Amino acid sequence: MTTNWKSGNEQSANQKSTIQQTTKTSATHTISGTTLSSWSLQQKLAMITSFVILGLMLAMSACSKQSSKSALVGVSSPVPARGTSAAQIAASSTPAAGVVSTSPAKKTPKKRPANVTYSDANSGVSFLYPRKALLTSGDNPKPDLAAVGDVPMNFVQPGGASVATVALPDNAYPGTDFSSAFFRVNVNRNVSEQECEHFAFVDTRNADGEPVDAEKAKIGSAEMETTSSFSASAIKQVETQYYHNYENGACYEYVLGLGTEGFATEGGIEHVNRDEVFAKLEKILATVKINPVEQEHVAEPTSGGAASGKE
Repeated sequence: MTTNWKSGNEQSANQKSTIQQTTKTSATHTISGTTLSSWSLQQKLAMITSFVILGLMLAMSACSKQSSKSALVGVSSPVPARGTSAAQIAASSTPAAGVVSTSPAKKTPKKRPANVTYSDANSGVSFLYPRKALLTSGDNPKPDLAAVGDVPMNFVQPGGASVATVALPDNAYPGTDFSSAFFRVNVNRNVSEQECEHFAFVDTRNADGEPVDAEKAKIGSAEMETTSSFSASAIKQVETQYYHNYENGACYEYVLGLGTEGFATEGGIEHVNRDEVFAKLEKILATVKINPVEQEHVAEPTSGGAASGKE
């Protein structure tokens, strides 16, 4: 067995090293403790306050981030569940049926009727006429019928009175020799039912001066007697058609007239289609209705005319 003996110097060195380390550690703890214990109360409060402020700032930052995430989630569209069909997705994105649009509805302009109704309680006459036409009634001045002039009544007895006159617009047939056209209603209570079937105008071709033969015509649902008259010159031409029927104890006369100017031989002016003009006037005549008239509403004629006299 071998025994190693250290020299006194080495043992003394180790002991010295151990003592130095112990002394250094003690010194360190002493310094740290001395430093902490040496802080004043004011410094300790300042440190605590700093930590509290830092904690509040961190908490506020966290809340702000959470609010931003919530807003983004609310705005974003929901993701359709797996297996959702395209029809279901479209239905979910369509506004509810009960939602009413707040935009104001556009007002559609109301269209005015093409025809206007005329009615006269005294004579019982009513009819429809074009809105663009000119109507005069009773004692009002009659429209200026260019190329026609004053058209006489065609009763066999005097005492007739004009009820109403409708004149077509002057520009109804542009580019033609059309001058004027009218529809007129006359009434005569001095004519009997038998006399109402005849007309005062005589047949100029008959040497005996016999009245013009009347013809039967059915206008609408009414049977009427009719005749016509025509006159022409180099300046104007006038054609009139007369219709008579007896109702309410009076003879009603309807006059359809057309006036033209010149013979349309120069300036590229064409003849107006006479059949077309009279067809338009006959449409007014077809709407005529004679309503019953009570005796107290019957007035004496305000204007008279001879058998072949003027209004």
